Amino acid sequence: MRNTARWAATLGLAATAVCGPLTGAALAQPTTTPNALYAPSALVLTVGHGDSAATVTPERAVTLTCAPTASGTHPAAVSACAELRAADGDFDALAVRDGVLCTKEYDPVVVTVDGVWRGQRVSYERTFANECVKSFQGSSVFTF
Repeated sequence: MRNTARWAATLGLAATAVCGPLTGAALAQPTTTPNALYAPSALVLTVGHGDSAATVTPERAVTLTCAPTASGTHPAAVSACAELRAADGDFDALAVRDGVLCTKEYDPVVVTVDGVWRGQRVSYERTFANECVKSFQGSSVFTF
């Protein structure tokens, strides 16, 4: 008898946890989340001076979330997400700003990107010759 009572109590709590949100009070609340499902797009971008990510200590890091809306600590999240959407998430295909002149000074800067883009795992690393070259690759994505 004791096992039956324990089983009934467990089943009742489980049913409350599962079906509780389906009550009228929960349905009357306005929803703030989108009704459609979307693939997540959340990235962490880092930058540091050196030749490779294996030997560089990151000097700055920002987060960039592009779905369902642009957000994160990236200073230009909206335009960075728009650029990534235009390049279909391909960091090597980001548009280059025209009219920018950089010195030929070699002071390597490493950018890394890790996270998820439209539901797919992303891991990207690129070494730029200097800070100026990094900044003109894509108007907003690598400018942080």
